[in-house]
Amino acid sequence: MKFRIVPMAVAAALMAAPSFAAETVKIGFVTTLTTPAGVIGRDMVDAVNLAVEHIGGKMAGLDVELIIEDDGFKPEIGKQKTDKLVKQDDVDFVAGYIWSHVLLASRNSALKAGKFLISSNAGPSQLAGKDCHKNFFSTSWQNDQTPMALGEVLNKKGVKSLYVMSPNYAAGKNMVAGVERTFKGKIVGKDMTKWGKDAQLDFSAELAKAKASGADGLFVFYPGKAGGAFIKQYMQAGLSETLPLYSVYTIDSLSLPKFQKAGMKGVLGSFMTQFWAPDLDTPQNKKFVSGFKAKYGRYPSFYAAQSYDTIFFIKSAVEAVGGNLDDMDGMRAAMMKADYPSVRGKYTYGNNHMPIQNFYLREVVVDADGVWTTSITDTVYTNHQDVYAKECKL
Repeated sequence: MKFRIVPMAVAAALMAAPSFAAETVKIGFVTTLTTPAGVIGRDMVDAVNLAVEHIGGKMAGLDVELIIEDDGFKPEIGKQKTDKLVKQDDVDFVAGYIWSHVLLASRNSALKAGKFLISSNAGPSQLAGKDCHKNFFSTSWQNDQTPMALGEVLNKKGVKSLYVMSPNYAAGKNMVAGVERTFKGKIVGKDMTKWGKDAQLDFSAELAKAKASGADGLFVFYPGKAGGAFIKQYMQAGLSETLPLYSVYTIDSLSLPKFQKAGMKGVLGSFMTQFWAPDLDTPQNKKFVSGFKAKYGRYPSFYAAQSYDTIFFIKSAVEAVGGNLDDMDGMRAAMMKADYPSVRGKYTYGNNHMPIQNFYLREVVVDADGVWTTSITDTVYTNHQDVYAKECKL
């Protein structure tokens, strides 16, 4: 066996030499691009691409490399794609995630590998509470918050009884828990329907039960294709005149064009709650919405808004450390400050790294061009923090 003898002076110089600095910021983005739910994922990808364009493709002088992965609407595939991003691509940040069950299945793959994990949508109670983590952040909300705001709206409107419908998975359970936490009336019935790749899309039996319940209102959470199917059946059943609909994440910029094309005028004037709307009056939101409409010819959804924010959020962390991606502590401290131009305006982070922010009442309206969209009519919560933060030990 031969050994190579290195002079002491050379060895000392090699030991003192700095490591090669990163040339790129690698961001892995996991979302759903196939299955009918792919319409949500494509809106998110369009938004992150627009954000990268708006920052000139650079963060602290480093090129931004986006690696987009499709979770196929399945937790096991989401985990596989997260593993691939962490182990094979060695990304600096893992972001995205529409679905709570996919995020929960994928979190350890990113966090145990020492990566930052940023949810651009899903906000399961576990990650806001007992399973919070120093390297997990959200640019959206905790699942319970939006329906909690809706519960307050129901109280103000004098609704005394409610029938509840939601898909039976992590986020669906959080949505129901949220509205139940603040609604002061009586829940007279509840249906938790099948979710996943073969999600239930026929709601005739549940709608019949809701009608027979005598409830003052119907609360639903049905994102994506399921939302369109539900609204269509709700209208066809003639319930809009007798059973007022109160929804979260069901009527949005993704579904409204289809409703308008189908002439489903029953959705006009309907209300929902959210942290954001296309007409929110902040400089960054105006830039985002006008840029998105110009580039893609449609209104962005809240999924897109949160994804757009994700890129600027990451940029604030990278620039705070001058592009030194090894400085995890410095980037984490910068992210805690939320010191970036968010579409929602200034907000703060709680100890669990969930946003403390406003929630608004939104109404479906017709804009100046005759396009159906949503507009803010009232502020329901100001600087609202999720209820699980007290369970987080950070």
